[in-house]
Amino acid sequence: MLDSCKLKSACNLPFICNKKINAAGTSNAEVPLADPGMYQLDITLRRGQSLAARDRGGTSDPYVKFKIGGKEVFRSKIIHKNLNPVWEEKACILVDHLREPLYIKVFDYDFGLQDDFMGSAFLDLTQLELNRPTDVTLTLKDPHYPDHDLGIILLSVILTPKEGESRDVTMLMRKSWKRSSKELSENEVGGSYFSVKSLFWRFQTQSLRLSDLHRKSHLWRGIVSITLIEGRDLKAMDSNGLSDPYVKFRLGHQKYKSKIMPKTLNPQWREQFDFHLYEERGGIIDITAWDKDAGKRDDFIGRCQVDLSALSREQTHKLELQLEEGEGHLVLLVTLTASATVSISDLSVNSLEDQKEREEILKRYSPLRIFHNLKDVGFLQVKVIRAEGLMAADVTGKSDPFCVVELNNDRLVTHTVYKNLNPEWNKVFTFNIKDIHSVLEVTVYDEDRDRSADFLGKVAIPLLSIQNGEQKAYVLKNKQLTGPTKGVIYLEIDVIFNAVKASLRTLIPKEQKYIEEENRLSKQLLLRNFIRMKRCVMVLVNAAYYVNSCFDWDSPPRSLAAFVVVEDMLEDEEEEDDKDDKDSEKKGFINKIYAIQEVCVSVQNILDEVASFGERIKNTFNWTVPFLSWLAIVALCVFTVILYCIPLRYIVLVWGINKFTKKLRSPYAIDNNELLDFLSRVPSDVQVVQYQELKPDPSHSPYKRKKNNLG
Repeated sequence: MLDSCKLKSACNLPFICNKKINAAGTSNAEVPLADPGMYQLDITLRRGQSLAARDRGGTSDPYVKFKIGGKEVFRSKIIHKNLNPVWEEKACILVDHLREPLYIKVFDYDFGLQDDFMGSAFLDLTQLELNRPTDVTLTLKDPHYPDHDLGIILLSVILTPKEGESRDVTMLMRKSWKRSSKELSENEVGGSYFSVKSLFWRFQTQSLRLSDLHRKSHLWRGIVSITLIEGRDLKAMDSNGLSDPYVKFRLGHQKYKSKIMPKTLNPQWREQFDFHLYEERGGIIDITAWDKDAGKRDDFIGRCQVDLSALSREQTHKLELQLEEGEGHLVLLVTLTASATVSISDLSVNSLEDQKEREEILKRYSPLRIFHNLKDVGFLQVKVIRAEGLMAADVTGKSDPFCVVELNNDRLVTHTVYKNLNPEWNKVFTFNIKDIHSVLEVTVYDEDRDRSADFLGKVAIPLLSIQNGEQKAYVLKNKQLTGPTKGVIYLEIDVIFNAVKASLRTLIPKEQKYIEEENRLSKQLLLRNFIRMKRCVMVLVNAAYYVNSCFDWDSPPRSLAAFVVVEDMLEDEEEEDDKDDKDSEKKGFINKIYAIQEVCVSVQNILDEVASFGERIKNTFNWTVPFLSWLAIVALCVFTVILYCIPLRYIVLVWGINKFTKKLRSPYAIDNNELLDFLSRVPSDVQVVQYQELKPDPSHSPYKRKKNNLG
């Protein structure tokens, strides 16, 4: 019989030993096999001292990033204009092993520009004592200028083993041990070593499964819905006694920036957006108000915070927040709700292949449940299988690829496959669909430990273009999605949705992505938008020529009909808007350049919006998206029947009463125009190109390779 293997308890975690059993039945020396433990690292970011000045005024706006294994796990708030910042922020980080050090990087925040590096340091986790608080002082250094003094960062850390994970691992180990002991009792002693070895591999596999389950805790546990209503009595920052305010929100790494309200101290925003809630106990939303200044740094108006742990769930809270370090109030609506159906699992765990789960999902989105939770439009399952022929991003000629799957503001990440240009992930992602006109974005990055991840390729797939259950090879594109880059990615996607809910959601405002990059001035982009605008104008010019031909009586019936219509529209009023003169303040040369650049960016964006509006109207009639074109036809038919049955004056009366009483019935409702909301779902010509699938090179197909090898 085999004696039980003694369990070492290093750091209160299970430790498996391997006993080789010789022919005499005695054991050799114990050899450690695996340490499957998990750790919790609690960090309090205290303060910084004598940090480097990166701004022109001799100060900085520092914030801190924590990274482990090249992944950002925490980002602090920004302390404005301070070289000795005090944060007093806490972070709880789950660590799989202690081999990877904790990297601390400090940056100076520059709005609209790339943030300046202020120094870095690292903390060796293997040197920490378990269950004992430790104060740590880290000296910041720049690898390129090691002699420069960049200040210090003070932390308090405590490293504790995850006892819950240990118990799970111990139970798995005991079960495996019992099975292996039973096998050993039935086999010869000479084969016992191999049974113990198989026990180790079985245990290691189960340990990896536990690790995957543990990583699932990084998914969001709830959704924070925020509606920015208004500001009251904000501080005047401009010479005219007014401000151009906007508000920035931050919850962990999630950010949102409101639109700018010009020349007012009592702005009305009426904007709604969602954040993901990752921590069970909540979190703190940092809110800052700013005054937009063209050509120079924006002025700080004030800040406030919302402690989500103090708010009850499944209830809307109206908050009137006093701005600190400034004047005025912000009015918000905040609602905490349970998490949507979002998950990551292995390929073997597939919701739609389980017949019971599939039937439940189909029932949830059946036509009979039209009015049940209108926000839950459908279900999306994405299998990220593998990629082939990726770009080599490292000097070794390899890459460390991982994959990011995004649906609007829902963002999930695969694990990293190291030193591989043909990675296999075999992961299944599930999402709730809030808008069937959303676009699934799958991006492949190369993980880098000391800097941000390198872009390898991307694909954008509209949900309405997906063919269920079909494994396809998608050619990776560049960042702008205008041309191919190296490599293909294999995906299998399934979409289940309720068509009536999807149609109703088309007529409400589209969800805005809060992690989109701001538009910057680009000569190529400006020229492209100008050409698009020119095409739209030419359509109007051609229409004008057509109207002019009516006056020339080229076609008497057409001219006669036009004459009758014009007679009814003779009275018209002309309005002229007086434009205020520009401020006569003298600006420096650099400020003028910034101002000109901002004007050019505004012109570039306006051209894009106007051209996109015309292209969307055209694409509606071109049946670019059949679902939307059919929806427009159905809406017109319904409207025609209503007009036939009900006099127009009653329809106008009901519409007017609804519009005038909307604010009384729902004071904080967000204004919208159903026609513009519909058109926002129709892709512009640029988006049509971005969403177009490129044909993969046949040489990328593994089946083709196998055939060639057999030949």
